[in-house]
Amino acid sequence: MRIVLFCENRYAVDILQPLSTEAARQGGHEVLWYIHTKKIKSFPLAAEVRWTDSIQEVYDFKPEAIFVPGNIVPYYLPGVKIQVFHGYAAEKKDHWVIRRYFDTYFTQGPYFTSHFELLAKKYGDFEVRETGWTKQDWIKEHLHDFDSEKLSMLEKHGKKRIVIYAPTFSPKLTSLPYMKRPLEQLLEKEPDVLLLMKFHPLTAQQWTDEYREWAKDRNDAIYIEAGENVTKYQMMSDLMISDTSSAVYEFLLLDRPVVTLRTIAKDIYWEDITDENNLLAAYNKAYNDAESIAKRRWIIDNYDPHLDGKCCARMLEEAADYIRRHGVPAKRKLNIWRKYTSIKTFGKIKK
Repeated sequence: MRIVLFCENRYAVDILQPLSTEAARQGGHEVLWYIHTKKIKSFPLAAEVRWTDSIQEVYDFKPEAIFVPGNIVPYYLPGVKIQVFHGYAAEKKDHWVIRRYFDTYFTQGPYFTSHFELLAKKYGDFEVRETGWTKQDWIKEHLHDFDSEKLSMLEKHGKKRIVIYAPTFSPKLTSLPYMKRPLEQLLEKEPDVLLLMKFHPLTAQQWTDEYREWAKDRNDAIYIEAGENVTKYQMMSDLMISDTSSAVYEFLLLDRPVVTLRTIAKDIYWEDITDENNLLAAYNKAYNDAESIAKRRWIIDNYDPHLDGKCCARMLEEAADYIRRHGVPAKRKLNIWRKYTSIKTFGKIKK
């Protein structure tokens, strides 16, 4: 199968890398990465994989399947266009917006599958298959790779537990303006805690500069620079502090506690506070509260129970099955506005 891994934004690289790995393991596939270099300034796999920043080259490659963890893909490219999602943030409205670019949606778990199946019936021009999410394969394979690094970090700083602060970048949703003093209080009252701060790549420089400077001379806080994979530090951490971020769900799927500040989620399966001064109390409750533990289990069972390391294999099989049943689509039928948006974003090609 000729496969395109379509990366419009930097986060897509980490999402699609496990799929690239599985395709190589299986053999028999040709894989081309598309990197939108206007948004992705540095492609970390550039020396390891076949890639291009040319939509014309993608078209000439004649892909049979295009995997996309974003919201848009050029309608004029051949191949079955597959939405694989960029997270679990069901509370964000755009998660459920059907833009008509995709032939099929590969969902993470029963909660998402049931919702998208209803949308598929409404629109009638795409399919839904439940496969699990690509990054869970990477987590399954590397879950204990960083245990020694975690131990060394804790020993170096004389701590016993790692807490990660991973807020969203959205100015309307981020906790960054309110959280520095509560984090200081947490560290004062919990001397065994080492705080890691890992911010979204799109976080305003004002906040990255402020928190980096705050952590610079502390023994109990470390600022992790942009470009590092947040998943690694999630796997090293015992508790997460956040707000409205899809990283919350990724952390819950590790069956570990979360505290958020003023999340917009309607259904909350963790400790959420509306007053940042209650951070310490929520931190202490999150570890031992039986109801919170039960809610985390619900997330695992419904958001993504496919933790067997075979999500990418299922995706490749479902893509092949779509092609067996429908053939390779020449292009995607869209209205004029969607066509215009596609061309404006990625340009035209010569046929």
